[in-house]
Amino acid sequence: MPQRMMNLGQVARYLHVDPLEVSHWVRQGEIPYEHGIAHPVFRRKEIDAWASQRILGMREKPLTSYHRETSQQVRREEDNVPFSICSMLTPERTICDLPSRTKAAVLRDLAAVAEQEEMLYDPRDLVRSLEEREALCSTGLAGGVAIVHPRHHDPYIASESFLILARVAHPICFGAPDGKPTDIFFLLVATDDRHHLQALARLCMMLLHTGLPANLRLAETADELYRFTLLAEQEILATIR
Repeated sequence: MPQRMMNLGQVARYLHVDPLEVSHWVRQGEIPYEHGIAHPVFRRKEIDAWASQRILGMREKPLTSYHRETSQQVRREEDNVPFSICSMLTPERTICDLPSRTKAAVLRDLAAVAEQEEMLYDPRDLVRSLEEREALCSTGLAGGVAIVHPRHHDPYIASESFLILARVAHPICFGAPDGKPTDIFFLLVATDDRHHLQALARLCMMLLHTGLPANLRLAETADELYRFTLLAEQEILATIR
């Protein structure tokens, strides 16, 4: 299947930013693009990977601004219904003590949880895409948390968007920027393109601006993992209403 090409305006709409900002990124060589006949063109899959990594690496102020603007835009596009990542998560998709001990194992085990929940068409496709994404750059964040997601948003990987939350029994070396091991993993699979970047930004906001990481480490049951995540999102949503 040929890669979908996008023009500058389409990229701006997809990223929920002003076209002038995309033009600036092109001039500075900050965004992957190719020279078209008269204007730059962009490969959708390259933009996906670039945008995901950009969000994961955002500092506090730019992240807050991006999250607020994209939340408001997505809400306008969806008949004033606010986007919620907790609609993608259930207590059954939370695991307190995942036995994984290596990076490869945790990717397989997260996919196995999704398979048990009957979310996947073929778990091997998801594992392969997760491995490809990690090969580009780790999705591990400072502070012992990772937001694992596929390299590409293939509608044939999953039947619907979902989020899985797992705390491993033994912290894993996952390539986090602070060099410390990771013990909390989110697996994010979004079949709706509009929601992938929004969900990434929302999770990053919850991790930075609430007590979610500490609470997840204190949780004793899957229900508590779910409840702490729900409360953290409600706290963030209250800041953008």
